Order: sequence, then structure tokens, then C-alpha cells
Amino acid sequence: MPGVCWVFLLVLLFAHICDGFYLPGSYMHTYSTKDTIFAKVNSLTSIETELPFSYYSLPYCKPLGGVKKSAENLGELLMGDQIDNSPYRFRMNVNESLYLCTTSPLNEHEVKLLKQRTRDLYQVNMILDNLPVMRIAKQNGVNIQWTGFPVGYSPPNSNDDYIINHLKFKVLVHEYEGSGVEIIGTGEDGMAVFPKADKKKASGFEIVGFEVVPCSVKYDPKAMTKLHMYDKVSSVNCPLGLDKSQIIRERERISFTYEVEFVKSDIRWPSRWDAYLKMEGARVHWFSILNSLMVITFLAGIVFVIFLRTVRRDLTRYEELDKEAQAQMNEELSGWKLVVGDVFREPDCPKLLCVMIGDGVQIMGMAAVTIVFAAFGFMSPASRGMLLTGMIILYLFLGIVAGYVSVRLWRTLKGTSEGWRSVSWSVACFFPGIVFVILTVLNFILWGSKSTGAIPISLYFVLLSLWFCISVPLTLIGGFIGTRAEAIQYPVRTNQIPREIPARKYPSWLLVLGAGTLPFGTLFIELFFILSSIWLGRFYYVFGFLLIVLLLLIIVCAEVSVVLTYMHLCVEDWRWWWKAFFASGSVSLYVFLYSINYLVFDLQSLSGPVSAILYLGYSMIMAIAIMLSTGTIGFITSFYFVHYLFSSVKID
Repeated sequence: MPGVCWVFLLVLLFAHICDGFYLPGSYMHTYSTKDTIFAKVNSLTSIETELPFSYYSLPYCKPLGGVKKSAENLGELLMGDQIDNSPYRFRMNVNESLYLCTTSPLNEHEVKLLKQRTRDLYQVNMILDNLPVMRIAKQNGVNIQWTGFPVGYSPPNSNDDYIINHLKFKVLVHEYEGSGVEIIGTGEDGMAVFPKADKKKASGFEIVGFEVVPCSVKYDPKAMTKLHMYDKVSSVNCPLGLDKSQIIRERERISFTYEVEFVKSDIRWPSRWDAYLKMEGARVHWFSILNSLMVITFLAGIVFVIFLRTVRRDLTRYEELDKEAQAQMNEELSGWKLVVGDVFREPDCPKLLCVMIGDGVQIMGMAAVTIVFAAFGFMSPASRGMLLTGMIILYLFLGIVAGYVSVRLWRTLKGTSEGWRSVSWSVACFFPGIVFVILTVLNFILWGSKSTGAIPISLYFVLLSLWFCISVPLTLIGGFIGTRAEAIQYPVRTNQIPREIPARKYPSWLLVLGAGTLPFGTLFIELFFILSSIWLGRFYYVFGFLLIVLLLLIIVCAEVSVVLTYMHLCVEDWRWWWKAFFASGSVSLYVFLYSINYLVFDLQSLSGPVSAILYLGYSMIMAIAIMLSTGTIGFITSFYFVHYLFSSVKID
């Protein structure tokens, strides 16, 4: 405890002597003319395979001091990022064309690997001053931009492949005068604090753009091997004909060169990510929201009718009667009033229900807080992996809420706290256990493919330690608090003998499954953009829209579940507990089916069973998380609706 106090005092002291801290964005670096900057390289990625590989798994030039990995956060490691240093050197405002190295003659394995990576459309991802390299090309007169550049290319109607071995970089810089000016931003590696003294130093040039034109150039290896790294070479005009391009075949020696051009730009540093985050299809997002609002209005109308015209009318009429008339009316009751003695009867599998509700609260809390923070700009795309890291940390600490909710519900159902430890343990293990099993199976597949997307054994132990040391204790503490909280009292007594449920023309589960289409209608357009960002390597940064969609989804789930619960009670079906959960939770089935549809029609480039299994595995995790969170919203709303409904009925 004293150690914590000392840390707190040091933080306060540090905050006092500093001018302020930087929030969303990324710490601005300013460079003077001729300052040296080295680019970094991330994993090679492909939308065809979704299997990332290390940059240096191919015969590329290595830095003079050897390959050094950059420190990576938890999110980056889980996403398969592997950021290394590179030999690509830039000197601020110095335009130059330089030689890097010439490989030894390519052997059979290297040729096979290069050809395979070329035909699988692998991209090289390079980073300069925390900006990913961007490639701009024209198609049908329209500028199309990608992040990264290809390993090579295969001309149509040809069995030959050509490697990209010459890069023409264009670095956009903005001249910055920083004396006496405050900057507000975020450090790349987290929160950063800057003293006043640093303000005067913040003048010079800032990098606001990083573009590349990739080329394939055939060099004379005998002439090139006489050069040393960073010797000057002549500039190259791209593109070149196939006879002047570097073919990939055995015994070939490949020379790598690059040229750099610095261009002054009016783009200011806070706007440098705008080129990557251009929000295409804003009208589509608004259409999605308007569509959702129409669904909500329709459902709200139904709920309004239920409450004001049916429920309130019945209750008002009932309360105006004297006791004798009430007793007579009790014998003539119909609809939901008939199940008054069974409506709070313990459901099937009560422990599983409590566990799923607890996990659902935890997942929904994590999603809501993450999206709110992202919508307000606290999770910059410049901080790679921060979104996933933040989600994991939030999930771990929300274990206390999950434990509390599940154990309190358990006490309400059972009338006693006995067995709360088992419920808390189950909450701590249920969803993480499912994710762990799926990720382990996928990890064996990734290990077999030698992909950087495979989670290292050390990271497995880190994740297990975080779960066991943070999530499990907090869930147990939350469960203990739940035992001390007052159980929710039922407004009516439950009969000893359960009432027989009348036979129905059609099974109730059909209605439950059909109910999931309404929440899915609010979600599916945004789901397309989310899936595209995950699987097609596009930046997703319209969290404002996503926050609105989340709020609409919560409202629709609540309304759907209430309407369906009331419909079941009206036909004297008192087993509403699980139906209320799956009425809104069934949206996950449609999400998973839509993911399969996306795989078949939008990810046609995805090749091989390995890639498809990975895609379906991650989609399964997403669908289960959506089921638990949306089902929890529906169940909690329905529970309080039923509680309110029957609290107004005075039947002995």
C-alpha cells in the first residue's frame, strides 16, 4: 500500500512540473534539414490468405546493425503485427537516389516463396514517422489508394513473376514554427507528457504524408555489387517494360534501390491521417441509421399500445373493482393474468442463464466504453493495436460487474446465496474458455503455416496470467458483493404446481428466431464496413456512426424482447426467461450467416481452406459475443417489464 501511495505522489509531482499531457492523436516529431529518419516495416499481409508473414521471411536487404524488433503492445501481437527496423534511410529535405544491396543468387526455396507471395497478392507495409506508406493508382480515371505496395506482380497471360525492387518515395512535409505554441496530441506508445522547455525546440519540419510508386528494374549484378549501401545511383522512370523488369527465377541476383523526394505541403500535422480515414459512403451510414430509426419507431408504437392501451387499461379497470368483484374476475381472467402464479417460476438451467447474463453484461460494457472512447477520439489509428488492448483491459476489469450481476440474479432465482462461488467461477471461465478453445485451434493452424499471426506461447501465458490474476479475482469479488446485495423480490407468489401451457399451432422458437431479424436490420450495413476493415485491410474510423448504431441496437433489442415476452404471456406461456434472452440474442445467428455471405460474395479472393477456417473461427467468436451481449439487453429489459406488469396485480 505505501508503494502505491508513493507512485501516486510521483505522478502528481510529475503532472505539476509539466505543462500538460497529450490526448488523442500522436506525438508530433519535428525534424531539421538533413536529420536522419529510418522507415520501419510491418508484417507482409494479403487479403487472399489473411495469413501475415514476417517482412524478412523474404530475401530483402537487412539493416547494417541487424534486424531489431520494435516494442509491441498486446493488441499488435494479437493482430499478428511484427514491426522491425529497415535499411530504408531518409534525410529530411534531401532528395536522393540510393543503392541498398544485391542478394546472393536465388535458390529454389527463395524463388518458390517469392512467386507464392507474389501470386497471393502480398503487400509490404512500411511505416515512416508512424504513417503507413500509401500507394495511389488510377483506375478508369479515378484515384484509388492502398496502404502498402505489392511484393511483385504477375503479368496477364504469363507464367513469369517480377519482383518490386525499386521504390520511388514521396514524403510530404510541412514547415512548422513552434516557439511558444502548445501542441495537444498523444504519444505513439501511450500517454506522453511534455515540459514547457520543449516548446521552443518544436520548430522545423513535420512529416504529413508518405507515398510510394513501386517499380521493377533489371540491374547488372556485376556493376551493382561494386557499390556499398547508400551509394548514389541514377534515378529510374517507372513503369518499365517487361524486358527491363527484374524476373523471379533461380540463380538471379536482385539489386534493391530506392529514391526519395521531399515535397512541401499545406497539410497540417493534425490532418495528416485524413487521407487514410476518408469516410466513403457517408450517405450509406445515414441510410442505415434512418432505417434503424424507422424500425425503432414501429416497435415503440407496439410497446406504447401494449403499455397504455392494454396493460394500463386492464390494470385500471381491475383496481377499480371491489374485493368480491376482483375474486369473481380472477375466475374469468384470460391472457397474461392467468400465469400470475407461474410467471416467476424458476427457468430451466438457471445457472447457465445467470452465467450468460453475467458475461453479456461484461461484453456489452466493454463494447460500449470502447466505442464511446473511440468516438471521442481517444483511440487514434496512429496507435496500432490500442483498440484491441483497450478492449481486453476493459473486459478484465469489468469482471467485477459480471460477478455482481450473475450472483444477484442467482439469489433472485434461488432465494439463497448458496452456490455463488460456482456461479462466479463459471462466469469467469465461460466466454474466455470458448474464446481460448477457438483461438488455440486457429493457432495450431497458424503455427503450421509459420505465420506471424500465430500467438506466441509467451503471450498465451501473459493472457492466462492477466485472466487469472485480474479477471477471476474481480469476478469473485463482484460475486461476493452480489451476495450482500438485496435480492430482487418477486411481486407475486409462485404456485407449487406448474400451470399447463396450452398447445400452439406453431412452435414458439420460430417467433424467437424471427425476432432477431429486427436488431439485425439496424446492424447489417455497419457490419459490412466493420468486416471490410478487418478482412480487407481498410481503416475503420467512423466510430461516431458506430456509437449511434450501438444505441439504436440496444433500443431495438429491448423493444423486441418486451414485445415477444408479452406475446408469450398473452398465450399463457410462462416460460419466458430463455425466450426473452434469445429473442434479441438470435441476431447473432443472422450476423454469422451474413459473415458466411460476406465470405462467399465479398471475399472471393480469399484462397484455401486455411484462410476460410480462420475467417469462420473469428466470425464464430464475434457471433457468440453478440449473442451474449444482445441477449442480456433483451433479458434484463423483459425481466423489469414482467416485474412491473405483475407488481400492479393484487392477486392472493
